[in-house]
Amino acid sequence: MSVVATAPVAIQTCPQDVPSLPAWFAEVTLLAHHLSRRGILDALCDQVHLARGRMGHYEVIDFLAVLFGYAISGEPTLAAFFERLAPFAGPFMALFGRERLPHRSTLSRFLAAIDQPCLKALRTLFEQECFQHGFSQAHVGGLSDRQGRRLVIIDVDATRQAARQRALTTCAQFPAPRRRLAEVCAPGYTGRKRGEVVRSRTTILQAHTQQWLGTFSGAGNGDYVAELGEACQVVTHYLHSRDIALAQGLLRLDGLYGNASVLTRIQQAGLGFLTRARD
Repeated sequence: MSVVATAPVAIQTCPQDVPSLPAWFAEVTLLAHHLSRRGILDALCDQVHLARGRMGHYEVIDFLAVLFGYAISGEPTLAAFFERLAPFAGPFMALFGRERLPHRSTLSRFLAAIDQPCLKALRTLFEQECFQHGFSQAHVGGLSDRQGRRLVIIDVDATRQAARQRALTTCAQFPAPRRRLAEVCAPGYTGRKRGEVVRSRTTILQAHTQQWLGTFSGAGNGDYVAELGEACQVVTHYLHSRDIALAQGLLRLDGLYGNASVLTRIQQAGLGFLTRARD
C-alpha cells in the first residue's frame, strides 16, 4: 500500500469585504467601447437634450449609461442593480466618459421629465445607427414565394401589460390618493391579465435576423392606429436603407389590426401584410 503525502493548504482571511466583479460588467465594457468607437456617445451628448429643472451636473448620457447597464445586467429591479453596481460605480461611469453615478431618485426624476422631442431624437439616432451599420442586404434573410419572389417578414405586435394597484382609503380625513402609475398607465382592456390599469406597447421585429427595429408605447389601450403608421415609416426606412423594394416587405400582424380602415394605412405605405381580418 502506497501513501501519498498531501501538501498543506494555507487559508488566509481578511476582515475587509472585497466585492466580486459582476458577471455582466464585461458585456457593458464591450457595449461602451462599441458606442464610443462608432461615435454614438458623442452624438448622444450633442443631439439628445432635455430641458428640466434640478438637472445639476448630470447630462442625458449619464442616465442612458445607467439604463444600458440595467438592461444588460438582467437584475430584477433597479434597487438590486444599484446595490450590485455601488462598489464599481466609478469604473462603470468611466466607460462612458462620465465621472459620477446618478442616484436612483435622480434617475426617477429624469424619467418622469423626459418629453417627446428628447425621445424622438434618441430614437432617430439609434435608427440611423442601426440602419447604417446593421445587416447587409445579402444577410437580412427572407422567404421566397411560389414565383421565386423574395419577401422580408417584419413582425408588428401590439402587447399590453396590466398593473395591479392596492386599495387606498378615500376618507375625508386623508388627502386625495395619488398613484405613481397614473402618468404611464390608464384604465383599459386587460384581457386575461390581472390588474386595474394597463400600458400598451407596439414592437417591430425583423423576423429573420431577430433585430428590433423600434417600439412605441402609450397609457391604457394606446393609439395603436397611430403607432402602426409610425411602424410603417420605420419599416419603410429600413427597407430603403437595404435597397429592398417596398413590395418585398411583408408585415405580420395579429388580430388587433383586423379592421379594413387600419389595413388601408399599410396599403398606402406600399407594404404587404398578413393578418386575421374580420372585414
